Amino acid sequence: MWNSILDAYLSHLFNKGDLRVAFPDGTIRAYGNGNTPRVAVTLHDPALARRIVVSPDMAVGEAYMDGRLSIENDDLHGFLGLAIHNMAQAGLPWFRRPMVALRHLGRCLQQFNPAPRSRRNVAHHYDLSGALYDLFLDADRQYSCAYFARPDMTLEEAQEAKKHHIARKLLIEPGMKVLDIGCGWGGMGLTLARDYGAEVLGVTLSREQHSLACARAEKAGLAGKARFRLMDYRDVTGTFDRIVSVGMFEHVGVPHYREYFRNVRARLHDDGIALVHTIGRCEPPGTTSPWIAKYIFPGGYVPSMSEALRAIEEQHIHTTDVEVWRLHYAETLRHWHDRFMANIDAARTLYDDRFCRMWRYYLVACEQTFRFNRQVVFQFQLAPKQVNVPLTRDYLYAPEAAGDMRHAAE
Repeated sequence: MWNSILDAYLSHLFNKGDLRVAFPDGTIRAYGNGNTPRVAVTLHDPALARRIVVSPDMAVGEAYMDGRLSIENDDLHGFLGLAIHNMAQAGLPWFRRPMVALRHLGRCLQQFNPAPRSRRNVAHHYDLSGALYDLFLDADRQYSCAYFARPDMTLEEAQEAKKHHIARKLLIEPGMKVLDIGCGWGGMGLTLARDYGAEVLGVTLSREQHSLACARAEKAGLAGKARFRLMDYRDVTGTFDRIVSVGMFEHVGVPHYREYFRNVRARLHDDGIALVHTIGRCEPPGTTSPWIAKYIFPGGYVPSMSEALRAIEEQHIHTTDVEVWRLHYAETLRHWHDRFMANIDAARTLYDDRFCRMWRYYLVACEQTFRFNRQVVFQFQLAPKQVNVPLTRDYLYAPEAAGDMRHAAE
């Protein structure tokens, strides 16, 4: 019975490409229109048909991790690209809609992230071995979307471009006090202190990130200008000239959006500017993939623009600019995947093969989602007063802008 239901499900989903599925009983079925790309998978577990119908994200992800689903030539990019592209266009069959509706009803509980739970969620991902992140990130450990101002940029160049693009949006001047919410390993804060003369306070809930950020500040001779604290953003006091938050809003959770932006407004000087950089969805509010929530980012959620702006609008603060980055994160993830696979033997010395397959699946699934399923990056520029930022974007792209501002502290 379950093989027949899965057959109907795959027939509904796949209208393009050529997917060949070998079922555990030896049956081979084809889906799609027979054109490229062509991908062949084998299901080795008789229980997989039922599991895929009930929860496809979880079932396919776990089966790949465990080796209960194999892909010809291990073409994970081809398989996930084909699947995600077709799923984005086909929509849900009728028998999947009640299950997804139940997930939507429970999302507030899943995303309820008071400080203790936020610490546990952060530790799950960001307190993994620091050596793991050295295998695929750039030297500055920028673990967020890079900015490919030119298609031929290296990952290092694109991450530098991202930081300076954000700095220009913040219009930082020497001596300004900056709060970095979710500071990661300190790269953004150190850049603003070193290149722009800012006085930065970065906060994180990750012990690994906090320890390395402090060590980097000390080594760079910036400990007096770039300080990092192991604390929740909700516990920060005082006001700042600028607030920046890169790649942290995805961990806030919808029940806390108003609280988050209320804290941003409370910490921001009336003449200040804030910049929130987050993954976003170009569609109505949804839910987090169960596989991602279990294995990668517990408590995480990608917001729709309407959800974020609704919370912003209630805080008596102006949305002075909204920028949407398309495909930049897909390119970033491609670089991360290629670096991870180039260092796969080193990864296996840190973790087992199942972890390595999980991590590869995470990087490829995210890349293909950015390519084919309406996922982008939002940058919200916010200010208490409309006059705090220029009336046009010319200040961001003038040829001399980067050099002039980068050396303002000299």
